[in-house]
Amino acid sequence: MQVMSNPNPLSELISSDVYAVLAKHDLLSEKGVRDFKIRAQFRSLRERDVPAYEAIEELRNEYPYLQFDTIRKIVYGLRKRK
Repeated sequence: MQVMSNPNPLSELISSDVYAVLAKHDLLSEKGVRDFKIRAQFRSLRERDVPAYEAIEELRNEYPYLQFDTIRKIVYGLRKRK
């Protein structure tokens, strides 16, 4: 896994040391980390009273390769259940 600009984007869940070990051994899902960051950013925007549509559009600017509906599914947890 490629190390991201923020050394530990999961700092509210795990320590930087644990993150570094997991990343070193390629035990992190890039998509999972990305989705976690998107959900956290969405919550932060909503807490600042940014309307949901505008928050998703702002996230689309940061992740232009994702479609609106994809981000909506990420932030609202609309995914297939096994």
